[in-house]
Amino acid sequence: MDITHVKALVQQRRYKTSHHTEVEREAEAITIDDIKTAILSGELLEDYPDDPRGHSCLMLGTAEDGRPLHVVLTILIQVEEVLIITVYVPTLPKWLNPRTRAPRESTNERTNV
Repeated sequence: MDITHVKALVQQRRYKTSHHTEVEREAEAITIDDIKTAILSGELLEDYPDDPRGHSCLMLGTAEDGRPLHVVLTILIQVEEVLIITVYVPTLPKWLNPRTRAPRESTNERTNV
């Protein structure tokens, strides 16, 4: 994913949010300005070239209030627009810190035998 291109499109206000993004940002009190700031200050954390939704990526950036934010996005090639798929604050149990995923539990660990 070309993050420079993503940032340029966001600076040109060529982006939109998914319904899922709207639900997540409301639940976590994340503003549109937080998302824009996170993308513009952000870095590529994970690249998903084989995503069934199209080439997408996970960016790590910082919200206006200093919180780390994860933004999953793709570029809609046909309209040259960024689609923000989801946004969230990376926390346990899925993330040890903003850059490190927590180890997944094995099936045996989840079974109380």
